[in-house]
Amino acid sequence: MHRDLDPRLLRVFLAVAEELHFTRAAARLFVAQQALSRDVRRLERELGVELFVRTTRQVALTSDGERLLPYARRVLDAQEELRAAFGQARPLLVDLNSPGLGTGSLVLERARRLAPEHELMARFESGLTWAAAEMIAGRLDASFGRYAGLDPSLRARLDHQLVRYEPMSVVLPSDHRLASWDAVPVGELAGEEVYAGAGNPRTPEWTDLARLLFEGRGIRVAPPVPMAVGEAEFGRVMARSRWPVLTVVGFPAMPGTVQRPLVEPVPLSPVSLVWRKGLFHPILAVLRQSALELAVEESWLESPADGWIPAIDMGMASAHK
Repeated sequence: MHRDLDPRLLRVFLAVAEELHFTRAAARLFVAQQALSRDVRRLERELGVELFVRTTRQVALTSDGERLLPYARRVLDAQEELRAAFGQARPLLVDLNSPGLGTGSLVLERARRLAPEHELMARFESGLTWAAAEMIAGRLDASFGRYAGLDPSLRARLDHQLVRYEPMSVVLPSDHRLASWDAVPVGELAGEEVYAGAGNPRTPEWTDLARLLFEGRGIRVAPPVPMAVGEAEFGRVMARSRWPVLTVVGFPAMPGTVQRPLVEPVPLSPVSLVWRKGLFHPILAVLRQSALELAVEESWLESPADGWIPAIDMGMASAHK
């Protein structure tokens, strides 16, 4: 084995180990698959072991690959820490879900003020489930959303900090029977189909929240529609269906609609700051501090007397304290 091991080979190994797919790993690293396979073989020669079992159907780690994995992560984390210590930290990539949503934007703005010497770049992945895969792949650093609604296999590779309980609302066509009300009791939606992103692969955590809220109240989750990208397209699709849309208070306005807060009970959407386990970046701590400060100053984690939060979310919040 060579005395010095190229960290780049460990980065290639880690990408394949996490993706368990050579094509996806190559795309993640922006290299040709042939070059990636060559680097894996080189690392195997230098270590004198086989790291992957490859078949036409799947890729799996060998026992030696499993043994190397924690060492590779520690070496690459140390390399990132070294770069950060000498002012070479890369930008922190922060997903805000969609333009116009307030919680993530407010946290990001404060972090930028607290650490003006660092670069925090906003991204818009439109859903925590989609962003989770991007974080695990290393293409994104942090996001905001409902952590409890993620698949357990994703949660196992992520960490989170509860930031806010966002009051939920409903967007109604301006001539809807409830449009003139100042607030809409949840029970008044009985018999309605309400759009909550069903079928959107980016946001199943939101659809799950809607199902929990609607259960036993006679409200149905509206069926899937073609996925619309951008506020204008989303508004156009919703105008055709005329369904009420489940949102959070402060959701960007759409032409021909009104937004009304939901009450009796007041449903709350739990929002966490989420990042990949083991991520080291000097600005992540600042982002977390910004979220904590805003949560305290704005009473983001206080619930009204008749607030509604899913039991699974409450359980995870208690366990994480």
